[in-house]
Parts: sequence; C-alpha cells; structure tokens
Amino acid sequence: MSYSLGILDQSPLIEDATNEQALQHTVALAQKAEQLGYTRFWVSEHHNSETLAGASPEVLVSYLLAKTTSIRIGSGGVMLQHYSPYKVAENFHVLASLEPGRVDLGIGKAPGGLPLSTKALQYGTLNNGEDFEERLTFLQRLIANTLPVEHELNGLQATPLPKIKPSLFLLGASPKSAELAGKLGIAFVFARFINSDNDVLNEAAKTYRTHLPNGHFAVSIATLAAPTKEEAQALVGEQKITKVHLASGRSLTLQSVELAEKFGQESGEAFTVQQYDADILFGTPKDIKATLDAFHKQYQIDEFILHTPVLKAFERQRSFELLSPVNLHLQQKEAVS
Repeated sequence: MSYSLGILDQSPLIEDATNEQALQHTVALAQKAEQLGYTRFWVSEHHNSETLAGASPEVLVSYLLAKTTSIRIGSGGVMLQHYSPYKVAENFHVLASLEPGRVDLGIGKAPGGLPLSTKALQYGTLNNGEDFEERLTFLQRLIANTLPVEHELNGLQATPLPKIKPSLFLLGASPKSAELAGKLGIAFVFARFINSDNDVLNEAAKTYRTHLPNGHFAVSIATLAAPTKEEAQALVGEQKITKVHLASGRSLTLQSVELAEKFGQESGEAFTVQQYDADILFGTPKDIKATLDAFHKQYQIDEFILHTPVLKAFERQRSFELLSPVNLHLQQKEAVS
C-alpha cells in the first residue's frame, strides 16, 4: 500500500526517568526511527507537566536534527496561539537553512497545558490567542514570502530565507480544522489518538479533500504492537483517555483525572470530567498493517504518524520496531516536502 509512516513522541517520564533521561530517550528513539525507515519524527509541546518533558519543540527539533542525518524532524506541534507567527517563521527558517529539506513545522490549536500555563505564556499580550486563523494565515504567508502589497507589513521577510522551506502542517481533531487546512492549501494531520470517532475522521477527510483534492492528509493514531495479539491486548489493558468538558463547549484531553479536574478548576468555568476507553490499535504487526491498509483505502490517508501510549521504554521501542516500514515491507509513498 502506498502510504508513509512517521512517529510522534512526547518525551514521557516513564519508569522513574528524570527529565534529562526522558529527553535522551527521545533522541535515541529518533535515531532508531531513522534506521528503521520512518519518514518523519515529531515532538510535542506540553507546559507545566510532571509527566512529559517536551515543552519546547523548536529547541528539541534543532537538537534532533543535529543528532540524525536523513529523517525529517518536526513539531507536533507548535501551539501558535501563544506565539508571534513572525518569530515562529524565523525559528523554522533558521532550522531549514541549517538542514535543508528535513524540517517540518506542525502547528497546533490546543493550549498544550492548563489555564495557568496558558496565562503565563500569553502574559502581557492583548488578544490572548483568540485570532488563530489570522495568525496561521500570516505564518503561511511569511513562510512563502508572499505578504500581499496591501498588507501593513508588506516588505517584511522572516529571514534567513531558506532555499527549501519548512513543510507546514495543521494539526487538529475536527472537520473544522480540516476545512481550514484545505482552504489554506496546507497539509492536515487528524489527531485520532485524541478523537477516535471514525465518523468524525470520515467527515474531516471528505471536508479536506473537498477543498484540497491533492493535498496531504495524515492521521496520528495510537498503536501498540507486540509479537502476539494476546500480549498486545494485555499491555493495552484497561487504558483510558480523560476529557474535561467546559461549559463554554470546549473539550480537552488530559493525561489523568487529576489534571482534567485541575484544568476545569483553573478555567473558571463549570466543567465535567469523563473517562473513555482508549481506542488503541493493538495486535501483531500483521494485524495492525491490515487495519492501516483499510484506513488508507477508506479515508484516502497519505500518512500515519504513530503514537504509542506510555508503557515501559522497552515495550514502546519494540512496538515502533515491529511497525517500522522496513519490518512491514511497505512501499513508502513519497512524503510531503
């Protein structure tokens, strides 16, 4: 089947690892992913977290680029509501100038933390990140160096201008996000490990293709492979995902009930917390490949970015090894660049 595979890593603190050890595990996993034939390796952004060490993807991306030679490295993603699009463009232009053709800029809409850290990130700003679409459009134009003549900042450039621009992706878990990516003409990644409703996935895929028939549609999916289906099922166990539902209508996925309740309390809104069975694609490599093949055909998916739930370091790495393009004998689809 013609699709590519990537990895999303959040630098989890597992098995009593320190922050330093968790980040070095991410470095080692990126190097292993390169050896195993994965197309790209992404790192995430989470703030004020006691369970995840990945707070600054642009810094970690630069280090990973220096520690690898060929695999694409990127953010999954930079939470644009907190930052100046101009500075984000400059950061990734520097990276793309240092490592031409290897840099991905994934942009996320989520806060990446609890309301307290969001307040800290936006401290002193006026709009509090509420103009996301405007920020993303501005960032896209800065990357493409195509600010319109009538723009108040016409003539501005996010230097240095790299010969090969970083690839721009929008991350989301709804048809609305898919529509925005399609309208802007950029690649889209549906976060199925956050929203595993296949009806929503189907609508997002159709919406994206309506606006951008030949665009790059990817899905980040929770997977866990083991030598036998029985072992994989035992490892998955009764894992749950936790969501906090705010009175304003927003819903966010957190790592635990405690964090979800803390988010609700810090939000200042009425809220409810619910747990759901985690929809993790588990089994042998053959089992999982069959499902990926079916998803690829049904939803016209160009790429799967694998996200493995937090287990022991050995079990996570083994899963990525078992699902590697080399091990699955995949004829890789040419990746977006």
